[in-house]
Amino acid sequence: MLDQYGLIGALTIIAFAFPFVGLGAAWLVRPKRPDPIKNSIYECGMETIGDTWVQFRAQYYLFALMFVVFDIEVMFLYPFAVAFDQVGLFAVVEAIIFVVMLAFALVYAWRKRALEWQ
Repeated sequence: MLDQYGLIGALTIIAFAFPFVGLGAAWLVRPKRPDPIKNSIYECGMETIGDTWVQFRAQYYLFALMFVVFDIEVMFLYPFAVAFDQVGLFAVVEAIIFVVMLAFALVYAWRKRALEWQ
């Protein structure tokens, strides 16, 4: 039983070391000759005009968050729909509860006018 934990420990060490090894290798092979053009700010090939720090409305973020929520809903329901005839009644009830919870979230966001773009 201990050898199984050893494999898990080795995998954990590799998983934590992998990003650092990759970053270290990239640091070693990177070009090291900076010049003013390479160090300049790149904004779609054009210099910015006016203030570059623009505040977005909070509704934009709420709209994006609602998109992510319903995108995740599709991601969770797709495997269920593919294997619908192989799952039991318990899984069907859980899927219905999941959809009802998201429907309540949609109604809540709708009543709070989070989906209106002004």
